Amino acid sequence: MRLLAVLLLAAGVARADISTDEMLAALAHAPDERTASALEQQIQAAWIATTSPAPRLLLTRASRELAEGDAVAAADTFEAVLDLVPDCLPAWRGRAQARLRMGDPAGAIRDLQEALRRERRDFAALQDLSRVAEARQDWRGALSAWQLVLQVDPKTPGGQRRLQDLRRRAQGDAL
Repeated sequence: MRLLAVLLLAAGVARADISTDEMLAALAHAPDERTASALEQQIQAAWIATTSPAPRLLLTRASRELAEGDAVAAADTFEAVLDLVPDCLPAWRGRAQARLRMGDPAGAIRDLQEALRRERRDFAALQDLSRVAEARQDWRGALSAWQLVLQVDPKTPGGQRRLQDLRRRAQGDAL
């Protein structure tokens, strides 16, 4: 019955009594990519909603700075969020993105690993970890991280296509 409630949430039916754990469990059983995408968005929103207004405002500012190309300022602002809320998953992922744009893939990986230490089912951190490995042409690492994404989120949009591509590349059949 709870799985049905979570799937209704993904379909747009508002439910305030659904926990993030329940949404993550439902994500593992999403029937299709559309439902998975909706659940992903709901989970991301729930992770942000767990912070108080000041860190949420800082997250918005950091995201804007990153979008405007100011990775240094974004990294500093994400750091400020983490000073206030060390368990803020979006801040760990955001700082990882900023570090990557600043040419610090090792720092980005450390931040993504920290997010995953705090929530092993953080599908967005796993996706980012796969993309960082791909940017470094570490095809086996990218594939390994993507396989973890699909354990958490089997119907992630485009997930199977990406899996096939990464398998080809990891096995030496790069395009």
